[in-house]
Amino acid sequence: MSGSAARRAAVKAVSDYAIPHKDFSEPLGELFGKNVFGPTEMKARLPKNVFRSVIATIDEGAPLDPTVADAVASAMRDWAMENGASHYAHVFYPLTGLTAEKHDSFLEPSSDSSSMAEFSGKTLLQGEPDGSSFPNGGIRSTFEARGYTGWDVTSPAYILENPNGNTLCIPTVFISWTGEALDKKTPLLRSQQAMSVQAARVLRLFGHTDIDTVVSYAGAEQEYFLVDEHFYYARPDLMSAGRTLFGAPPAKGQEFDDHYFGAIPERVLAYMIEVDRELFKQGILAKTRHNEVAPGQFEIAPLFERSNLAHDHQQLMMTTLRKVAGRYNMTCLLHEKPFAGVNGSGKHVNFSIGNKNQGNLLNPGDTPHENAQFLVFCAAVIRSVHLYGGLLRAVVASASNDFRLGANEAPPAIISMFLGDQLMDVFDQIAKGGATGSKESGTLHVGVDTLPPMKADPGDRNRTSPFAFTGNRFEFRAPGSNQSISGPMVAINTIMAEAMDHIATELETAVAAGTDFNDAVQTLLTAIITDHGAAVFNGNGYSDEWQEEAATRGLLNLRTTPDALQQFSEPAVIEVLDKYDVLSPRELASRQEVYLEQYILSVHVEAKQTAELGRTTILPAAQRYLGELAGVAASLKAVDLPWDTGTLTAISGLVTELLGALEQLDAALAHEPEGTSMEHAVAARDTLIPPMTAVRAAADALEGLVADDLWPLPTYQEMLTVI
Repeated sequence: MSGSAARRAAVKAVSDYAIPHKDFSEPLGELFGKNVFGPTEMKARLPKNVFRSVIATIDEGAPLDPTVADAVASAMRDWAMENGASHYAHVFYPLTGLTAEKHDSFLEPSSDSSSMAEFSGKTLLQGEPDGSSFPNGGIRSTFEARGYTGWDVTSPAYILENPNGNTLCIPTVFISWTGEALDKKTPLLRSQQAMSVQAARVLRLFGHTDIDTVVSYAGAEQEYFLVDEHFYYARPDLMSAGRTLFGAPPAKGQEFDDHYFGAIPERVLAYMIEVDRELFKQGILAKTRHNEVAPGQFEIAPLFERSNLAHDHQQLMMTTLRKVAGRYNMTCLLHEKPFAGVNGSGKHVNFSIGNKNQGNLLNPGDTPHENAQFLVFCAAVIRSVHLYGGLLRAVVASASNDFRLGANEAPPAIISMFLGDQLMDVFDQIAKGGATGSKESGTLHVGVDTLPPMKADPGDRNRTSPFAFTGNRFEFRAPGSNQSISGPMVAINTIMAEAMDHIATELETAVAAGTDFNDAVQTLLTAIITDHGAAVFNGNGYSDEWQEEAATRGLLNLRTTPDALQQFSEPAVIEVLDKYDVLSPRELASRQEVYLEQYILSVHVEAKQTAELGRTTILPAAQRYLGELAGVAASLKAVDLPWDTGTLTAISGLVTELLGALEQLDAALAHEPEGTSMEHAVAARDTLIPPMTAVRAAADALEGLVADDLWPLPTYQEMLTVI
């Protein structure tokens, strides 16, 4: 066995690992939603009038009646304590992108000094965590600490299990004393409401009278890596930065495409089975699990649900993926690019809009050219993506996602959309005067008589498009693995509200002026595809030609986070988010400030970790081997025997390069830039990343030359394949 002593011990620990056998005999049907205080549990425990009131708020968007809170709180407390809960927590989603919670006991002292379980409606409705210690972008000063959590009845409470006791978790919004949003959930709920109002206007124009609340639905495909924890704890860069700052490509990476959809390793499958069961308990239906493209990479995908609930479930899913990995002596990596040279991890957000009465409004049917209602809602997406592509790029911006966007596993930083052959043909016809037909589905000829007839869709898919139509929904492929889906869904809901507002106003005005409704729709669709069709691109988004063509179309190519976050200062972005009461200019500015600070901190952490590992781990290993080689060379030369001058020269040169790059990095770290947060972010990008890249280049080259028994860090070959 090769490698340093520590690496050999880690590999041995992995090879000796025995998968624990667990009793999973409880049927999945009985398990689903077991830990959720959902409609079934509420119906069984609440008075009928209270239950009807709560369901009206959840399903129909009716205002929450505060008078029902005491009854709900009492039933919720009894249910939670019956399920082993001793504490409750208002769970909220601050601008860190993570989940926050503060646990309080149900037990309170009574007048006779005994304890009794208390949980009032007032406590359910509102909590008060510290409002200054979370990122707020200047909305709250350190001495202004008051913040509030407010019960979000549309997302059910649930039990968080622990071997030593359980906790009742209540999803909430998080706002400041001034009523401004300090979280990811409040803008999402606001944007959902704005989109519903405008969608209803469009539906009324099509003659609908029984219009239920229109909601956006989301289903986020979650990609992740798994590594054995022995390797993880031997890599300080993984621990501090979430990605490997050093690492030479392995001899075999993903070149053979043999990992994608391959047989799931037994240890990983055992982990996936337990993850699924944990998610089922929380009412999260994880539909799909499989190997992803890169070695050591996997994916889990849930079913569609309302975007607010999908957001909360996504946060819970990431927590569960990390938590359960530890039970199998593994670490789950959600960084967008933990390993260079192989595919990174995304979180493809599939979205649609609709309700129970009108159904999926993005379902084209078999003859989309005849489905005017679908074409109008699809046109709204086209207008939205074209006008607000910069905003869509900004809401997926992060230091970690910069490594992924534009690489072979992710769409480019240019935000365009894919319609497919069938829809593109329909809109081309519309632009020329009117659609008269749709390309039909076909039947594949496979040439094997025993196989059933196989249907061929009327159009192919495009994995290089950031915003692709996939049959009855759109897939936003740009979000990163570690990101909250709130930002993407806030942007989508808001710009769709603007587009539907525009569409409804145009149609209402035309009809009021005496224009036939169908003629007004044709005129509207023609104008949208003519004015905004530049956003539609069905070709190869990875090609150099597309970069040039996109520029001629006026599409933005925002390659890095500082470039993308500048969009939050654009007047059109400020106006649309303010107009629909999603984010005020002050709230939007605070987010720009927070995300810039997160970018700056991320780059600085990586730079400091690169400098430390480079000087204290990699340089000593290289110099030690250089000394050994020099000693061997001197001994052989003394007796006139041949010796390897090439390796000695190469390593000597790389050590010199490494030292020079480290000096440049140290100098960049020592320099304190002046100016705004944006200027600091640009400085971090332009002055820290280049020397970091140079340090890595020299170190990775040394990894291929230094004796294996001296190389101190677990290698890509080990981390990606030994599991």
